[in-house]
Amino acid sequence: MSWPLLAAPGGALTETSSGPWLFALLLPLVTAVVLLQLTDGGLDARAVAMLGVLSAVVAAVRPFGAGAAGVETVFFLLILAGRVFGPGFGFILGCTGLFASALLTGGVGPWLPYQMFAAAFVALGAGLLPRTPETGTGRTTELAILAVYAAFSSLLYGLLLNLSFWPFAITHGNLAYVPGGGFGENLSRLLAYSLATSLGWDIGRAITTVALVLLTGPLLMRVMRRAARRANWV
Repeated sequence: MSWPLLAAPGGALTETSSGPWLFALLLPLVTAVVLLQLTDGGLDARAVAMLGVLSAVVAAVRPFGAGAAGVETVFFLLILAGRVFGPGFGFILGCTGLFASALLTGGVGPWLPYQMFAAAFVALGAGLLPRTPETGTGRTTELAILAVYAAFSSLLYGLLLNLSFWPFAITHGNLAYVPGGGFGENLSRLLAYSLATSLGWDIGRAITTVALVLLTGPLLMRVMRRAARRANWV
């Protein structure tokens, strides 16, 4: 997703028509690799069932936050599930949940692979956060860590989604992508573009996600962990 910032001057990726096609080719390959690794680690019927249930919940909840003013009601579920069930499960849930919700709401379009991949990394990152003791203080610390991560990942998600169309949106001016430009130059232009166009929505997403993590996190994580223990799922 970061090809515009990492493309070498004079390389194939500096042609703005090449990057999206390479991304479209790499997305199923990366997903297949993750699925193979999960299968080797024991992606059994119980894990598949949990994945299906949570994907359906994500698809059902997403319409309640249509993105107006940045209000999103789906990312807190991805973060909590990634935290409880691990980074690999979270990565797959980010892909399947966003795909199922797009089918439900009619949101299938060229932006969908970028949304799926970015959401997958949001959930994966939650699973990689440091573990805390399962005590009263430890649970409070865990919730605080998740709230900070929710704010950070919500802003990062908006930045990653901007990368999917920013190179083509503006072709002239100080906010435009410079083909073959250096990393620092294009990063500063991307940040300026995001500040001018999408920061309000990203902040709304961050506030909504943090609030939902704090409000529902203690209960939902307890329910998910109980389900994992009863299923004897390590």
